[in-house]
Amino acid sequence: MNYSDIRHRFHRLAEPSGKEEHTAQEILNILQEFEPTEIHRFENSHNIIAIYDSHKPGNTILLRGDFDAVGVDETIELPYASQNPHCAHKCGHDGHTTILLGVAEQLHTHPISKGKVLLFFQAAEETGEGCGQLLTTRFLDSFNINMVYALHNIPGLPIGSITCCAGSFTCAVISCEIQLHGRTAHAAEPQNGISPFRAATGISERLLNLSHSDLRDENYQIVTLIESHIGETAYGVSAGSGVLRFTLRAKSEAQLQKLIKDTEKIVTEKVGQTPGLSSDIRWLEYFAGGQNSADAAALVRQSAQNLGLDYFEKEVPFTWGEDFGLLTQHYPGALFGLGSGENCPPLHHQTYDFPDEIIETGVKMMMMMITKSSDGKNSIVKT
Repeated sequence: MNYSDIRHRFHRLAEPSGKEEHTAQEILNILQEFEPTEIHRFENSHNIIAIYDSHKPGNTILLRGDFDAVGVDETIELPYASQNPHCAHKCGHDGHTTILLGVAEQLHTHPISKGKVLLFFQAAEETGEGCGQLLTTRFLDSFNINMVYALHNIPGLPIGSITCCAGSFTCAVISCEIQLHGRTAHAAEPQNGISPFRAATGISERLLNLSHSDLRDENYQIVTLIESHIGETAYGVSAGSGVLRFTLRAKSEAQLQKLIKDTEKIVTEKVGQTPGLSSDIRWLEYFAGGQNSADAAALVRQSAQNLGLDYFEKEVPFTWGEDFGLLTQHYPGALFGLGSGENCPPLHHQTYDFPDEIIETGVKMMMMMITKSSDGKNSIVKT
């Protein structure tokens, strides 16, 4: 399999979360060449699972590769540029999926001698929905899954190097939409209306002041204002409604849950200071905190060392959220970083493009961890 050609094919297709029909079909077309024991699709999502079963007792390992794109324009000239406007692979999921297909090719040509390997091709990672959609089906309940692994390319890290750690690896993240409901009035008589302005400014100030930006502190949390909108473009009308949108992130799941409660308390308090004003809060795009098990993180480190790759122990978690964290809440496992170069543009940047040269490294890492997780020498139990 020509890794570059496959990756470029996915890059051209670039589809947003929840709308990855053509990408999923392309994955299926390629997978069939590598003859998995079974391929499963799901009615509630574009998720795909390919099973490689030795039909002999042994551990069951799940590997994840995501395939949705982000809402960013393609601004660099590429012969394989995205064919869809305002949608491009600026997070490297085209590379992640190619790596997982490379693993499928290896499992086809070098079958496992015991146990099972599940290859989870995940849709809707960017919106934090894909893993939850899979878990909701309860499909995984029929497997005694011992370990789950995923990787993410990391700009700024030396190309082809590996980073990981036990414990917190990515932050817990959630977004919210706060709707404020008042009453309009003539702009000449604003006293006859109910304006959301004071509540909106008070909520924004209080929430932004909750931020603690020191990642080494266990109380690390960041509140980011995404949008603030009061009233409409009608100069004869005093504003009667508004919306605030925030993203909340914290170092741990417990800290995020506390931050959610603090947010709800502040909204209730500030809205209550304006008689007649009411509010609704909608929580969305939740990313569970990524917690790597000690066993899984150790296997990542050992695999990197066995392959002669540079390894960096992560001292603080990444501040971004990753949907894979939901799987590590249910099964022991690890998300690890694969360096995409110190000069690689950051994730979601318009000039970002996944480096083809690290695809083979990703395949080798995944195959090494299948071997190490299946050899029975580690104490691996389902939680």
